[in-house]
Amino acid sequence: MRKMDHYGLKLCQFQAELFQSSVDQTECSSGIFIRRFMYSDLAKRMDKDGFLFDTTDIEDALSEIEIEFGSSNYGKIKYGSEELYWAGYIYRYWSYINEKSSKQIYKIIKPEELRKLYFPYHSLDPEQVIERIKESKGITSEDDIKRGVEILRKVRARNKK
Repeated sequence: MRKMDHYGLKLCQFQAELFQSSVDQTECSSGIFIRRFMYSDLAKRMDKDGFLFDTTDIEDALSEIEIEFGSSNYGKIKYGSEELYWAGYIYRYWSYINEKSSKQIYKIIKPEELRKLYFPYHSLDPEQVIERIKESKGITSEDDIKRGVEILRKVRARNKK
C-alpha cells in the first residue's frame, strides 16, 4: 500500500474536477460518464506515474473520453456536482494508495453504490471511506493478508518445535 503524497493529492483533485465538470459538459448520465472514464485510456494514463506532467486540462480530458467512446446522450440521471467531485476523488484516492487500476476499483464499487454513500461518508477522511467500503464487502487489505500469513508461519514454526 502506497502512502498518499502531494502528487497523489493532485491526481485526486484533477479527477474530482473532471467528474464535477462532466455534469455540465457531457450529455450522458453521470453513471455512464464514470464507467466510460474508468475504462478509458485517460484513466490508464492516470493510473501510471507521470500523468500530471502531461499538458492535459479538464476540457481536453473530457474531449479525449468523448473521442474514444463517441458522443452519447444515453441515460438521464445526473449526480450533483458535489457528489461527482467526491466520487472522483475517492475513486482516484483508492486507486493511488492501493496501486490498483481504475478499472479494478470500478469493479469493486459502481457509481450508484458510491453515490448512496456520499451523505453518510462525505465528511470522513478518504482512507476511512475506503476501509469502510472494503469492510462492508468483506475485502481484506493485502497488508492484513501478509500479517496473517506471517502469524500462521510463526504458529507453525512453534508447533514444529
